Amino acid sequence: MADSYFVERNSKNLKKLNELLLELPHFCKSYFIGIENTTSPLSRLNYAYDLRIFFDYVEKRVFVNKRIKDMMIKDLEDITVTDFECFLSYLTEYEFEGEIHRCSLKAKARKLCTLRSFYKYFFNREMIIANTPAKIKTPKIKDAEIIKLESNETATLLDTAESGEGLSKRQKSYHNVTKTRDLAILSLFLGTGIRISELVGINCDDINFDNNSFVITRKGGSRTILYFSKETAKDLYNWYVKRAEIKNLPAEEDALFLSIQNKRINVRTVEFLVKKYAKIVTPLKHITPHKLRSTFGTSLYKETGDIYMVADFLGHKDVNTTRKHYASISEDSRRQAIKHVKLREENEENNEN
Repeated sequence: MADSYFVERNSKNLKKLNELLLELPHFCKSYFIGIENTTSPLSRLNYAYDLRIFFDYVEKRVFVNKRIKDMMIKDLEDITVTDFECFLSYLTEYEFEGEIHRCSLKAKARKLCTLRSFYKYFFNREMIIANTPAKIKTPKIKDAEIIKLESNETATLLDTAESGEGLSKRQKSYHNVTKTRDLAILSLFLGTGIRISELVGINCDDINFDNNSFVITRKGGSRTILYFSKETAKDLYNWYVKRAEIKNLPAEEDALFLSIQNKRINVRTVEFLVKKYAKIVTPLKHITPHKLRSTFGTSLYKETGDIYMVADFLGHKDVNTTRKHYASISEDSRRQAIKHVKLREENEENNEN
């Protein structure tokens, strides 16, 4: 089944969500039922983690004599603006379940977004009379510079994956086994801009070499057809053929990309292989699969200047998300373009001097 990987992943996330709900106040369950049709299992699981941290704080710092499981929905009205502001400050560095955690401004903003959604749900249903998180200002986040590979670095990265040059002795010992797969993965990232979750979920029957297309499962579960270039097609086909030659591969294993154990490759393994080659090519840049996605998006935007096309390729539902990430490219283009505007010819200036 083409989407078996995602069905299994959603099932695991729902199981974890149900386990977390047992640790939250009983009224939280109705919130998660209410947002079930508009959110993915992974999103709801992340919301549950955020709420678990929030209620742990409330238990320790706000309602000192009340356990989480004993909290009632009306208790939400007694949590003040100051309490929320102190919670955001607390998130800078806090202890949870015996471990120290740290939150960036972006992570704080996401947790605040969860709390706003949570309160809004009960406020709109007139189950509480105060929507306190709506009064809290979102932490101001500076737009981070897009970290990407330059065109020469992109070529060198692919060459390194193919040759193994720069790898340690231990890494070289199994490079011949993985290089065809690794090259296909890097080529697909750089040539299509897909997410890492989309890549690990690709099955063999999702690939169509007749028209150089493939099907991916986007965030939220929708299925989308994308296309790849002849160069990427070559790298993919080489791996496709090599995969077919693997002996004793279970018939039910339909994943396109496999681990050394001949099972569907996982996110951590893909992250590691990207890091392994990128450290050789550009050791000062922290290159991840998402940075390869940014490399593709930047290249496509520079070539086309079409922000809507880039948004469609990257699977952004809101084009403003794309525009925000790639606005600096437009500014750079404008900065370069102005150099071509001349008010007086150089020879005229020289004559006057």
